[in-house]
Amino acid sequence: MEDTRNLIDIYKGKSNEQVFDDLEDHRTPLEIAIENIEHDFNIGSIVRTANSFNVSIVHIIGKKKYNRRGAMCTDKYLKIVHHATIEEFLNTQKNRELIAIENNTPRAQPLNDKKFVQATTLIFGSENNGISPELLSKANDVRFIESFGSTRSVNVGVAAGIAMYEYARQIIL
Repeated sequence: MEDTRNLIDIYKGKSNEQVFDDLEDHRTPLEIAIENIEHDFNIGSIVRTANSFNVSIVHIIGKKKYNRRGAMCTDKYLKIVHHATIEEFLNTQKNRELIAIENNTPRAQPLNDKKFVQATTLIFGSENNGISPELLSKANDVRFIESFGSTRSVNVGVAAGIAMYEYARQIIL
């Protein structure tokens, strides 16, 4: 029987647990936090991208449920931790640099000149409202992704992929 899961060849035919365990042996130090204010469909897309970069943990803050369709079952191969409150999430982030990816604040600086450290957590908010003021105030740094067209910003799922790649380019590659 052919394995039709969206896996790279070395994982074809292995159980989900075997894939998870192998990935666990070489996770990147990057963590992702998503503030789930609006039950955003984009969370599934961010989870899928987090799997591609083999991040250590995906934190979902707020609403536990999200549209998993965009994750394409990749949530089976990641540690996904739910935090009911921002405070609960922050208690897990000792000695980590919290970088909010948000364009709707005067604090935001361009992503292209950010120098990442290994122990980084990238924070993303919902597509419509962004990151809450409470969580944004706790971020060590705020970055935006430069836009060169008429649109002010890219989709939050796309922004997550760009930010994860920039981290990987500097720290992993």
